[in-house]
Amino acid sequence: MRKWRSLIAVAAIAAFPLAACSSPPADTADGGGEGSSGSGGGSRLQTVLDRGELVCGVEGNIPGFSFVEEGGEYSGLDVDFCRAVAAALFDDPDAVQYRNLDSTERFTAVAGGEVDMLSRNTTWTISRDTSVGLEFAPTTFYDGQGMMVGVDSGISSLEDFAGKSVCVETGTTTELNLTDQMRKLGVEFEPVVFQDANSAYAAYAEGRCEGMTSDKSQLIARRSTLPNPEQHELLDVTMSKEPLGPVTINNDSAWFDTVKWVTYATIAAEELDLDSTNVEEALESEDPNIRRFLGVEGELGSEMGLPNDFAYRVVKNVGNYGEIYNRNLGEDSQFGLDRGLNNIWTDGGLLYSPPFR
Repeated sequence: MRKWRSLIAVAAIAAFPLAACSSPPADTADGGGEGSSGSGGGSRLQTVLDRGELVCGVEGNIPGFSFVEEGGEYSGLDVDFCRAVAAALFDDPDAVQYRNLDSTERFTAVAGGEVDMLSRNTTWTISRDTSVGLEFAPTTFYDGQGMMVGVDSGISSLEDFAGKSVCVETGTTTELNLTDQMRKLGVEFEPVVFQDANSAYAAYAEGRCEGMTSDKSQLIARRSTLPNPEQHELLDVTMSKEPLGPVTINNDSAWFDTVKWVTYATIAAEELDLDSTNVEEALESEDPNIRRFLGVEGELGSEMGLPNDFAYRVVKNVGNYGEIYNRNLGEDSQFGLDRGLNNIWTDGGLLYSPPFR
């Protein structure tokens, strides 16, 4: 845990698309110029509003980020950003249908319209933002790629993997970063690749590889699910920076603006000292910044084709970013992780919202 706190300052990874998914709905909007209309006409925004439910792609197997509880309920930081969008649109954070997607199918699911958005520990990279045709909302978690090994493995650095094997999920930037780092160090190792994360962690737990690499946040979360978590540790090494956040299809401005500003609303709420416990009272505030943010005055929401009080709905139903972080990863969770760079900018972190004006 101490290693995590010292290393949380770096940003995270995700995967590159390949496999095809099911056919898109007939009303899937490619977006184009139509997606920029304030009314949401021709945009996925209108499709979601007409459906009355958000379809959100998640990982589904990472405690603290997206995880299916015994009763079938989804929880985690990524899940809460799906819930925030549903709350903004429908005043109901449970108006979400979740789709578990592995690393090779997630981007095809977005491009094909199988899901409205992706909130699945996905790293923002130039190729994904351009050639793959995705649009990245603000970063919701700054992470970095790490390596997990057995406490008694005798491995203390990447150089110690000479002649040894590393489990990694295929189709991910994690796999590419691992190759780059080992090539840079001149280390000959054996990558053991798997189609999905569950298979990779199972192989690692069975001792089929000496190391397991992924985002540090994922390694910490997954370690808690291993038979003997205390027998595993993260090396003091960071292989990349990994900015993680929600993703939408490209060229649909109205829908992208929706996901983007809902995400910013959780950050801005914390900047304004608004949370789920005081936001109702704040409706009576005389502070013009708070009144605009909550939709009491002005037309910031309606100009986007959203309910004018969309930010109020987000904070009331889901909370500000600090609440989301603390219940899933921070002091109110099983992990107790310091926020580090995932603090708002006034507390020394990287989270910063443009003005709601």
